[in-house]
Amino acid sequence: MKRLWRWLIPLAAVPVLVLLAYGFRLSPRDIPSPLVGRPAPGFALATLEGAPLELATHRGKVVVLNFWASWCYPACYEEAPALARAWESYKDRGVMLVGINIQDKPDPARTFLTRFGHTFPNAPDPAGRVSVDYGVYGVPETFFIDRAGRVRGKHVGAVTDAIVRDRVEPLLRERG
Repeated sequence: MKRLWRWLIPLAAVPVLVLLAYGFRLSPRDIPSPLVGRPAPGFALATLEGAPLELATHRGKVVVLNFWASWCYPACYEEAPALARAWESYKDRGVMLVGINIQDKPDPARTFLTRFGHTFPNAPDPAGRVSVDYGVYGVPETFFIDRAGRVRGKHVGAVTDAIVRDRVEPLLRERG
């Protein structure tokens, strides 16, 4: 009987090891978000300046929701200029850009925003609730939300001008 147990324990570990090996081969970018096609989770936060920020107030607009952090280098630094340009290009066309700062401190976050000239609303997510609701596992991650409030796409990693344009323009052409 002891001999049987000596073999059963290592054999029981084999399926676990196989599952882990499979999981490590997957790229997080290839895992689709279960939110796509569903209503975007609502949230109410305060911006770094203390102003209220609620997703529901932007219903009827296309929303680009970007999760970022000042310590996220180099990806957040690479995408920051593209986000600033997107805000300037789209703010008068029915698009709202919103930044959610996660796992960061207020002073470095403000320094980051000033450095890149971000004037769109940015709010910290101190309890991590919004990040969890959106299934964010790292930064940067960006969600594209249509005028009806449904998540229509997710991008993992730094966005570029082309990525924003390719995601936002079709949403602007749709009727709400």
